[in-house]
Amino acid sequence: MRERTHLQGSMDGYKALERELDDALTLAELGEMEGDNASVDEAEKLIKELKAKAGQRELESLLSGEADQNDCYLEVHAGAGGTEAQDWAQILLRMYTRWAEQHGYKVEWLEESAGEEAGLKSASIEIKGPNAYGWLKSESGVHRLVRISPFDSNARRHTSFSSVWVYPVIDDNINIEILDKDLRVDTFRASGAGGQHINKTDSAIRITHEPTGIVVSCQADRSQHRNRAMAMDMLKARMYERELRIREEKAQAVADAKTDIGWGHQIRSYVLQPYQMIKDLRTGAETSDSQGVLDGDIDLFLSASLAAKVHGGEEEEGAKA
Repeated sequence: MRERTHLQGSMDGYKALERELDDALTLAELGEMEGDNASVDEAEKLIKELKAKAGQRELESLLSGEADQNDCYLEVHAGAGGTEAQDWAQILLRMYTRWAEQHGYKVEWLEESAGEEAGLKSASIEIKGPNAYGWLKSESGVHRLVRISPFDSNARRHTSFSSVWVYPVIDDNINIEILDKDLRVDTFRASGAGGQHINKTDSAIRITHEPTGIVVSCQADRSQHRNRAMAMDMLKARMYERELRIREEKAQAVADAKTDIGWGHQIRSYVLQPYQMIKDLRTGAETSDSQGVLDGDIDLFLSASLAAKVHGGEEEEGAKA
């Protein structure tokens, strides 16, 4: 039913564009025949709006990967730099939760490791909504922040790094086989304000898949069994995402990039001092509205990543021809 709804929505959107274009062209022809410049101007305005809508539809048509329509897990990890990097990790997590809320997606917190003084060492959330993974998958990578540190009494400029990793929630259509002998399961007490029970029992779960080195943890529930089930779902999703990366990015050593959250690996720079500029280093998309971006307005960068796939595919076809 979900696939049917998605396909029906795509078809209805295309037909609506076709009807609106036909109406606009008819209006322009009548205006030219009757010498009505106002009608011609109105028709031109409608066609420009339709061009923007068609561009958006073109981007949405790229969300056709195996798992693009699925919900997704999003992890944020602070890089080296202590409190400054941990605060940046928390700012990034807030940016993605605000984006999700603005688009009507639901956000569920799965795991959180608080910083020593402020911010987060790491955190995991689940974002639920149509095409959540398709939109956010390009956000995986290292994000760099340049600003005057609020934690520096000398008000010096600091550069901080945090990594973001996005992987799809696996549904029943995808079968991932995991052997018990490959798993190491650890229990620990949940951190944070979770109430008397959750902080006094070993309800939190950490699962390590030893052949791949993938580690997942969950402390969202007071029940150890439910936390284990959620952690296993996260592990399956991580393993599936890993397989997708191996297929799609054979030339890139993703594991190496994950181990070094620092210079030379960033995908986007957020400069707040001495000027305001946020720039994606892969697509060249940039904006000076830094506050808007940090408040969740990241559609510019998400659209640019999808548009880059369109142009990349065109270039490949041209080269083959």
